[in-house]
Amino acid sequence: MQQLDYDYLIIGQGIAGTSVAWHLHDSGKSFRIVGDSSMPSSSHVAAGIFNPLTGKKLVKTWMADDLFPYARTFYGNLEEKLGRKLMHLLPIYRPFRSIEEQNTYLAQTADPGISRYIATTPDPGTEMPYLNADFGGLEVVQSGWIDLPALLDASRAYFQERNLYVEATFRAADLLRTEEEVVWQGKRFGAVIFCQGFFALENSWFNWLPFTPVKGQILEIATDARLKPYIINQGIFALPVAENRMKVGATYSWDPLDWEVAGGATQELESKLQGLLSTGYTLTGARAGIRPSVRDRRPLIGIHPEFSNVSIFNGLGTKGVTLAPFFAKEFCNHLIYGKELNPLVNIKRYFSLYFR
Repeated sequence: MQQLDYDYLIIGQGIAGTSVAWHLHDSGKSFRIVGDSSMPSSSHVAAGIFNPLTGKKLVKTWMADDLFPYARTFYGNLEEKLGRKLMHLLPIYRPFRSIEEQNTYLAQTADPGISRYIATTPDPGTEMPYLNADFGGLEVVQSGWIDLPALLDASRAYFQERNLYVEATFRAADLLRTEEEVVWQGKRFGAVIFCQGFFALENSWFNWLPFTPVKGQILEIATDARLKPYIINQGIFALPVAENRMKVGATYSWDPLDWEVAGGATQELESKLQGLLSTGYTLTGARAGIRPSVRDRRPLIGIHPEFSNVSIFNGLGTKGVTLAPFFAKEFCNHLIYGKELNPLVNIKRYFSLYFR
């Protein structure tokens, strides 16, 4: 058999494909990423927030004790390799909506699993006069945000310099698969990994998986007040990206599933924002994206039920910045060393949909 040009072909260079690429790179494997900068990308729209305590009921994020330490190490290492600031560690301030909510949340902080993510310092709400927080609030730590556009752009430049990235529109018809190899644009690969986000719905190898994509919109605003370094979370998030600039989001909608900014979504966010902020602001922009969410809210990772050299790494939903690094490591260990994948993310859980 003729020698392969690369071990892997990676389709897609969002946070999923980029995380897989870095782990393959660190494992000494060769690959080529196919990216198309002209296509919309949810990774470039997402605010990149990581939050260990989510939801109205203050629930610990799934696998937070494993995901968060690994993500901080992964992004910290990338900052050194790429010479770019990518990770911004910021606490999240959750203003209480009522005395009842205050009592409920404070009672929950007695749980050791939650208390490790709660600050023990005095309530910082008084430092934010631009915020409506009459009942005080809770400060969540070990949180922050990842500058995803900077990470993706710097990673692409790194891989381009090493001939590991190609800018192209991928068409499934151009891919030839046999039992021994995958051929694309005259190059021979051992296997293909699809990291296409929402566009996996058009992928005939994996369109049987139960994706439930969700459209989301975020706003960009300029505030009259100078902002403190806290992400605000109360029904929506308000993420300070500069002294007087914020990203605000996000909405959830299922119809229509397009990449267009919607006036109704802007109004919904502004209505919530005006209840949260006591300062004036100017709307400076809005962006929309489609999250590759899944019916059971767990990633879709693994090898095709019939074709051993075709695999997928997708379905990261709203928590991609923490899920991608950890499960890229697990996935690459699965591909290279045959280590078992967590059954909660392995697409084997849905093989019955393929064979029915």
